[in-house]
Amino acid sequence: MTALAAEGVAVSETMPRLDDLAEADVPFRTGHFAAYAPHDFHRIAYVEWGDPDSPHVVVCVHGLSRQGRDFDPLGYRLAKMGYRVVCPDLPGRGLSGWLRDPELYGLPQYAADMAALIGHLRIKGKIDWVGTSLGGLTGMVLAASANTPIRRMVINDIGPFLPWAPIRHIGTRLRDAPRLHHNLASGESRLRTVLSAFGPLTDEQWRHIAKHSFFPEPNGGWRPHYDPGIGDAFRPGRVYSVSMWRDWDAITCPVLLLRGEHSELLLASTAEEMTRRGPPTERIEIPDCGHAPALLDDAQLRIVTDWLGPAA
Repeated sequence: MTALAAEGVAVSETMPRLDDLAEADVPFRTGHFAAYAPHDFHRIAYVEWGDPDSPHVVVCVHGLSRQGRDFDPLGYRLAKMGYRVVCPDLPGRGLSGWLRDPELYGLPQYAADMAALIGHLRIKGKIDWVGTSLGGLTGMVLAASANTPIRRMVINDIGPFLPWAPIRHIGTRLRDAPRLHHNLASGESRLRTVLSAFGPLTDEQWRHIAKHSFFPEPNGGWRPHYDPGIGDAFRPGRVYSVSMWRDWDAITCPVLLLRGEHSELLLASTAEEMTRRGPPTERIEIPDCGHAPALLDDAQLRIVTDWLGPAA
């Protein structure tokens, strides 16, 4: 295991302000396609960075109540390195459609939708995967499958064993979230509290998170970007510890495992076990974070970009 020092990390370039990334010096596009759930077609939206013809593709998938714009700084950096970077919104989040049946919000549907995304993008070769929390679990399911297109994975603060207590806490926080805020500042204030485990963030970074976390309502106020139905799986009596060691042991591609120093969801013992079994895994601890490091600051971005290396 190695540890990242918060100071003394060299950064190879200056990144534009977060608000300016969409107009920066690399292509930035949006797209969508129709995916299928039982008795229901739904929209999957995504943001795409870099050369659309690049054969070197990275798919970045967000956490439970987040969306693809969390990866804007990483998408920009990787596009500058020659990658085509695709950052989808899982169903029920961001600009993607909501599922008619909330019971379908789960790993089987997320994995099917992300497999459909890969097909939609007409990717000819292998891909790299960056997954935060739920996005990491989705990547694990796909990487453990026969004939997987995933050649390398970055997993951000999640693993094949999840204890029930922090899962219950996350579910309670999700189900108790206000359905409407009077203004965006109120929404940002709540995010600063409930997402404090993301680590020390600047005001600009919090504004970026909030900007893409709420949508204005026609009659006033701002609502969270996600379908409240994604919280149904966390109702009392439905929360239990999760074990996915069989999936982990079936993965063969190299993995970079990031763990927040204070994470209660990815236990230190689980992270250690992940380096002893399953795929070849490098573990890096991120200081001053819990679940999950935001991957917004220069030091954390550098860890991911250094491990992936230039597109080649």
